[in-house]
Amino acid sequence: MTDFPEMAIATDSVDSVMVDQPRRWNITFIRQFMITFGILSSAFDFLTFGALLLILHAPMDLFRTGWFVESVISASLIVLVIRSRGPFFKSMAGRYLLLATLVIVGVTLIFPFTPLAGIFGFQPLPVLFLFVLGGIVVLYIFSAEMVKRVFYKNARF
Repeated sequence: MTDFPEMAIATDSVDSVMVDQPRRWNITFIRQFMITFGILSSAFDFLTFGALLLILHAPMDLFRTGWFVESVISASLIVLVIRSRGPFFKSMAGRYLLLATLVIVGVTLIFPFTPLAGIFGFQPLPVLFLFVLGGIVVLYIFSAEMVKRVFYKNARF
């Protein structure tokens, strides 16, 4: 499901600072970006696992559903954060990327409540689960913004 919004990246607007002058590919920059944000992503994966297992005591079906909901929503939304050097709320994503992301977030939230959920072993999430998982997503977005600031202060590209 996360592929759908990512296909719209080609239609995204680019910050003017990124196109003011020609740039060469910088493999060191790309590697550092991947490592930095990969570690952040992994930390939030572990946080989600911990919350589902240790705080919410989720049985298998609820764990599977909670993991699906959190991972699809966070992966879709984090693209809006890392697509620009500036704060995500100041550098608006292109219309199609934003629309595709919002549609996928909505579909992901609704999916466990549909008849198709049973095929995947999903079940409706209790409200407490939705609040905890929503909190993790908000914390992830905030953390990515903070990490992005530090990363770009120190990055050369």
